[in-house]
Amino acid sequence: MFILGLTGSIGMGKSATAKMFAEAGVPVHDADAVVHRLYEGEATPLIEAAFPGTTSGGKVDRNTLGQRVLGDKDALARLEAIVHPLVTQARERFLAEAERSGASVALLDVPLLFETGGDRRCDAVVVVSAPAELQRARVFERPDMTDGKFDAILAKQMPDAEKRARADFVVDTSQGFDAARAQVHEILRAVATMPKRRQ
Repeated sequence: MFILGLTGSIGMGKSATAKMFAEAGVPVHDADAVVHRLYEGEATPLIEAAFPGTTSGGKVDRNTLGQRVLGDKDALARLEAIVHPLVTQARERFLAEAERSGASVALLDVPLLFETGGDRRCDAVVVVSAPAELQRARVFERPDMTDGKFDAILAKQMPDAEKRARADFVVDTSQGFDAARAQVHEILRAVATMPKRRQ
């Protein structure tokens, strides 16, 4: 089974692109969705123990937790030490299930794929990209987005130009859905004959 990594900075259209791979029959592992589930389940008591007052009603309050860890490297490292092993377990279960089901390609949708070294577990990496002004316009359509918040998110993410330079494939989402979908199908045709390279 060929493992494709999918990544892209905030506002680039990564989620929409992941859906296009899913529509093409590729099993998709969404790391963000896994974290959401963990924050409403098994990670909740562990996070409450490490960061008292950041959960209520059996769920992590993402805003409260975000305020506690944003800009605090030590706090973020403590949080990642709780969450990352659980995300890894979920990913391994997903890959085993995709392999069992006979999938020829599986997609790992990971926002911080390069930043966390996740690209080493992939056979090829797709980066979703768009011009900076379009990215900014999309991001500011989100509720509660501020300049400060946007800058803090970008500071955690590898610059788009660097991601594109490291990518095997780039999906440009600035031309609309049909153009992006065509690029997704081209990628799937290309990986059908590519060698596996994961470490």
